[in-house]
Amino acid sequence: MLLRAADGECLRAWRGGHIVQVSSLGGLAAFPTLGLYNASKWALEGMSEALAQEVGPLGIHVTIVEPGPYGTDWSGASAVHTEPIAAYEPIREARRAGVTARAPQDPQATADVILELVDTEEPPLRLFLGAYPYPVVEAAYQRRLDTWNAWRTLATRA
Repeated sequence: MLLRAADGECLRAWRGGHIVQVSSLGGLAAFPTLGLYNASKWALEGMSEALAQEVGPLGIHVTIVEPGPYGTDWSGASAVHTEPIAAYEPIREARRAGVTARAPQDPQATADVILELVDTEEPPLRLFLGAYPYPVVEAAYQRRLDTWNAWRTLATRA
């Protein structure tokens, strides 16, 4: 369902509803050559997390859906690319190799999960779709925790 500006007032008046934001793994872990894409997803994540805190007391749920890969031409010939710089070719090659190693998800299974999600009494703020995001996000967050803890002594002196 698409929401218009006036629909926000309806959700508040109803004291309920569920806003589903579609983000991606790129909103939790950054990837080389996708900086602008990552920035847009990180912005969506932050805005949605704040929105959830704002509308939660009104009975409105917010869930950020983080799908894994689908079998689309997302980064292929249908995408607009800048002129490549040769120095970054090894990075692009490594990304392409990683992309081809992933099994695409079934869009129908995703639709079924979203429909079940919106009927849930206490939905999560974030929901990964598929198995692929879990190890990637777990590794990214572990690296962050390790770095924060390794630098805690210096950081707390500030």
